[in-house]
Amino acid sequence: LLHTTSWYWDMNDESRKFANKFFAKTKRMPTDVQAADHSAVMNYLKAVEAVKTTNADKVMAHLKSTPINDFYGKGVIRPDGTFAHDMYLVEAKKPSESTKPWDYLKVLTKLPADTVWTTKAETKCALWK
Repeated sequence: LLHTTSWYWDMNDESRKFANKFFAKTKRMPTDVQAADHSAVMNYLKAVEAVKTTNADKVMAHLKSTPINDFYGKGVIRPDGTFAHDMYLVEAKKPSESTKPWDYLKVLTKLPADTVWTTKAETKCALWK
């Protein structure tokens, strides 16, 4: 089974650190959606702290002007609001390939952000045109 994902808990030291904290509370490893949600909330809170307001326009302006670089991903929030970051092609491991609990996937390749997200030329979003 092949599929794409934005994140996997066992990709690197940062992802494992977050995953282990999550596991300590939930007794299961986080999904890419749970990691993305945590990253989004934490980056939002950092932006609120930086601009000293919850005004949505000011917070969003800050987020769009500041690269994101955390355990979930590295990238930018584009003018259309998309967090453009790398994705990954992964394959489900055979049971014989798993070496520990929750060891389900192997990352086959990184899919660079500039190849997986809609380009400015392709977009129909008025915010980015």
